[in-house]
Amino acid sequence: MKTLTKELQEAMKPAMALKLLEEGNKRFVNNLKANRNLLQQVNETSDGQHPFAVVLSCIDSRTSAELIFDQGLGDIFSVRIAGNIINEDILGSMEFACKLVGSKIIVVLGHSKCGAVKGACDHAEMGNLTALLAKIRPAVDDETITKDNRTSENAIFVENVAAINVKRTVNAIMERSTILKQMIESGEIGIIGGMHDLSTGQVTYYSDTSIINQS
Repeated sequence: MKTLTKELQEAMKPAMALKLLEEGNKRFVNNLKANRNLLQQVNETSDGQHPFAVVLSCIDSRTSAELIFDQGLGDIFSVRIAGNIINEDILGSMEFACKLVGSKIIVVLGHSKCGAVKGACDHAEMGNLTALLAKIRPAVDDETITKDNRTSENAIFVENVAAINVKRTVNAIMERSTILKQMIESGEIGIIGGMHDLSTGQVTYYSDTSIINQS
């Protein structure tokens, strides 16, 4: 697998960037790995990087974006925070990745059985975690299907909230970053939300979050 160069990155379209992630996840699910020399990639990226994607995912130890998408050094920007939420620092990082470095797609990736989502469902409060979970609480409130047992003990409720949280984050990126919104609307970059199943390793995407120029 070749190390990404500026020329390869510039020639890539958002749809191709998504395809590379999809193909990488298929390899991961099938316990395969692309043939790459990581030490060579260390040397080849030492003077610069040209990642094709930004993946916002959870800090959960089982959700390393580089692993579940089978990517090498210099391939993706990985932003990790409990509950895959956003704040000004994360938005700024995404703007840097896309506007200045040239990444082609933003993926907001939730995962099954998310501890942060469970905490929000249970109205947990603890130190600085309280403020973080408060950013997920709107997704809990938006889940109106479940009438009984709206706690972390209800697995379906938790997964519903996790999905809503991903979709809210995708929308919030568009609403809170003029730079990224303009790039998405012009087709320079794409954005999509998805869910990583911890049991199978598979990533599925939400079509209603996809804004990707297919040309």
